Amino acid sequence: MTALATPPSHDAAPPTLPPPPPSSSSSSSSSSAAAAAAAESQPLGKEPPHADGSEGAVDGRDARGRQDNAADSLGEEQEPKDLEEGAVTVAVAVADGESAQPPKYSVFTTWEKRGMALAAAVTAIFSPLSAQIYLPALNVISKDLGLSNAKVNLTITTYMILQGVTPMFIGSLADSGGRRPAYLICFVIYIAANIGLALAPGYGAILGLRCLQSAGSSSTVALCVAVISDIVTSAERGQYVGFTSMPSVLGPALGPIIGGLLSQYLGWRSIFWFLAIFAGVTIVLIACFMPETCRHVVGDGSLTPPVAYRSLWQVLTHRRLREVGGASPDVPRPPKSGFTFKPPNILGSLMLLLQKETGLLLGSSGFVFAGFYAVVAAMPTLYQRRYGYNDIEVGLMYLPLSFGSVVAASVAGFFINRNYRRHHDRLGLTFDSSRQQDLSRFPIERARLEVGLPLLLLAGAAMAAWGWAMHASVHAAVLCVVSVFIGIGIIGFNNTSAALLVDIHPGKAGTATAANNLTRCLIGAGASAAIIPMIDAMGIGWAFTLVGGILVLCAAPMLLIMAKGMEWRAERRSYEERKSREA
Repeated sequence: MTALATPPSHDAAPPTLPPPPPSSSSSSSSSSAAAAAAAESQPLGKEPPHADGSEGAVDGRDARGRQDNAADSLGEEQEPKDLEEGAVTVAVAVADGESAQPPKYSVFTTWEKRGMALAAAVTAIFSPLSAQIYLPALNVISKDLGLSNAKVNLTITTYMILQGVTPMFIGSLADSGGRRPAYLICFVIYIAANIGLALAPGYGAILGLRCLQSAGSSSTVALCVAVISDIVTSAERGQYVGFTSMPSVLGPALGPIIGGLLSQYLGWRSIFWFLAIFAGVTIVLIACFMPETCRHVVGDGSLTPPVAYRSLWQVLTHRRLREVGGASPDVPRPPKSGFTFKPPNILGSLMLLLQKETGLLLGSSGFVFAGFYAVVAAMPTLYQRRYGYNDIEVGLMYLPLSFGSVVAASVAGFFINRNYRRHHDRLGLTFDSSRQQDLSRFPIERARLEVGLPLLLLAGAAMAAWGWAMHASVHAAVLCVVSVFIGIGIIGFNNTSAALLVDIHPGKAGTATAANNLTRCLIGAGASAAIIPMIDAMGIGWAFTLVGGILVLCAAPMLLIMAKGMEWRAERRSYEERKSREA
């Protein structure tokens, strides 16, 4: 008989306690001694390391309830029936060679997870919103400061470059040093930049402060994905991945409308005051209520983080628990995290691009999302040329694209989870969405991309159809319908590829998403700059047929990933293990 000290395999039967022995004093004493010895061998509130190297809590969702039960088992005799019905399993004695289920991935409830995912999504909207809300004011800024259009457009280019580069640093910092410090750093920089932009006296200040604004806001998307990866398993990821795509959709859709209204009625400087106030409210809520979720810091959420990582709510709650614990020594205190800060690897995102599977995935998803940028960038010019729409009417034409994106975020997650479950059942594995599946021998590439490929082909066809419909100047309702399908296809595929990216890089969600952000922003910046010259040279229909054709060609790397992805992961894992042994 041995006490479990490592996470059991995923396909083993759940552990069961032995039936209660006949009532006797010797049996009761031995049972208590065994429970005490097992408890001493496994510290309260701790669990074996997860696959990503982090520590969590013992099996169960309510950490404090588990600790109370464990303390009772140490302080007094407990009948076997109580052990069987209790909410905590400190250590389970099983026969040699047997294994048990892996521990639960997170102590947070479903509604707590949804609340944190929604909060993270709200923070992530600042990056795309800041890029788009500025566009309606370009002509006003040019006239007000006496600048050429080329100089004003340069502020857009520099913003997008910083938007792609900065997350490489912040994403790595968030993976190694925690989510809350990264959030606070980003929002302090962002608020300062917006106040400076609102008071900027000239072009030089605007150019430099737009770079600073981008540096503060661009990492929020990577942090959003990282927070969600901390609290949900691969089996649950589909229903939460919609939260990560909403900011990329709502920002470009709502930004021009909000920016146009503010610029028209309150002046262009009011745009930056609005962003500064919005960010100020957000950082206060983060400081007060957003818990640290990084698994290197808090494990599955049950470990007490260092003081610097606690929200104001956690500080007040911990103080009350400490006062109660001081008055009553029988009340156990929450286990503390053994986290120590490690310097971030700022080259981690670039190194991911050199991996075969990750490089193909990021390159393809970058070109696919560039199609989204191409449509968004072309809409103002084309709707003004072909239909004579004003700025507000053009802004409203973004809404069908956003509606399709919302549909994709809502529906694609269901099919992502369903296909994951289908592959799970096909392999005869025990399914439990609250426990992280060992993906080393699981075809996660097929489980994700079998959903993403049809959406990718839909996006390519819809892109070409939109171009020819615009070329023919058909009724605007037709363009609205086609825009819905573009949103469904591109955002739906983006959701599946983003979920796969996090799946194949456990514990590095921030770094992986930063690499994704880099490719999307750089390729998207090129698409935004090239689409109007392409239209002038080729015509609207052929230009968007070319864009749609590129999207369809991106299906080839996805098929290769489905066929070879598991093999490539095994090779990378062997290389990392060999490198670790040599070190």
